[in-house]
Amino acid sequence: MRIANYTDKNLVAEILVSAFLPLKGENSINLVVKQDEKRVERMKILMEYLFEKAFNFGEIYISNNDQACILLSFPYTEKTTLKTICLDFKLANKCIGFNRVFKVLKRQQKVKHNYPKGKYIIPLIMGVTNECKGNGTAARLMLEVKNYHKKNKLPVIVDAASKKNVKLYQKFGFKVFKEDKSLGFPICFLRLN
Repeated sequence: MRIANYTDKNLVAEILVSAFLPLKGENSINLVVKQDEKRVERMKILMEYLFEKAFNFGEIYISNNDQACILLSFPYTEKTTLKTICLDFKLANKCIGFNRVFKVLKRQQKVKHNYPKGKYIIPLIMGVTNECKGNGTAARLMLEVKNYHKKNKLPVIVDAASKKNVKLYQKFGFKVFKEDKSLGFPICFLRLN
């Protein structure tokens, strides 16, 4: 694994779009991304937004074969700047659509309400290219990141909307501490440490 630098922005966005493009139906990505003929373009904007957030307020890890990535956020380091305001505006305008912003903000507020008080780490998103799904690339990367942070004392909190992802996180030691179904699909909140 390697830690991403800023020149990896396009690679990370491509990995994440490849990972999430096949997903249809109710899930967190499809809630945020306006579902129309520009879906792929809108997904890329979302993934670039997440890259910027993790690059500025967290860390980004890429697998050795450049086929998987994990974006971590350290919310206790986040601050509002002109750059973050511009990124939020671009996301609202070119990805979500202004008429859907309140729905997305409602989801974020509900999710945030379930997170603990104090300092913690959030895996914002992880993905593996569609071609590498099931070959162990994502699992190896998760294990490498977990080992890299083994001295970390902060809790790692993640929310997952799919049962498959919940089971994957549980394999790595995460424990479910809450489930929320108020958005029309279940979101499980898991904790490590």
